[in-house]
Amino acid sequence: MTETSSGAVLVLGGARSGKSAFAEGLVTASGLLRHYIATGRAFDEEMRERIAHHRKDRGDGWVTHEEPLALAARINEMARPDRAVLVDCLTLWVTNLMLEERDMVAEFSGLLDAIKTAPGRLILVSNEVGLGIVPDNRMARDFRDHAGRLHQKVAALVPEVYFLAAGLPLKMKG
Repeated sequence: MTETSSGAVLVLGGARSGKSAFAEGLVTASGLLRHYIATGRAFDEEMRERIAHHRKDRGDGWVTHEEPLALAARINEMARPDRAVLVDCLTLWVTNLMLEERDMVAEFSGLLDAIKTAPGRLILVSNEVGLGIVPDNRMARDFRDHAGRLHQKVAALVPEVYFLAAGLPLKMKG
């Protein structure tokens, strides 16, 4: 039997698959206070516009926290029994860790520990990047491998996993 986190959910899908909207719906349906941990960094104008668009789409009633690197610590800080915390997304976090040349094993271990102990509801969104061709460069292959390994570990830990395509959720676990 795998050790699981009681209130955590992993939501996977490709780009523009509807995963973020689905995850936001899970948070809203929980009836708990809504907290959003954004892992993206606004390196350029297009990314700033994306972030602004996501904030506008979420509407009022959300408390947003930006955390590109110290995700485990932020989850430990924000997770409470009366809160639903949405993390969007794990793949941007992996990108940030790679760019900062962080110890992936230690960072992943810290995240898994935070997921295990998080009270309340924790929804984790991530891009499934392993369905395409083998990337032609080492950094892209390393990214795909890190993301795939993280997804496997999180999916084994949490009691619910969804995969989205074309806005349609497929419940894979739970």
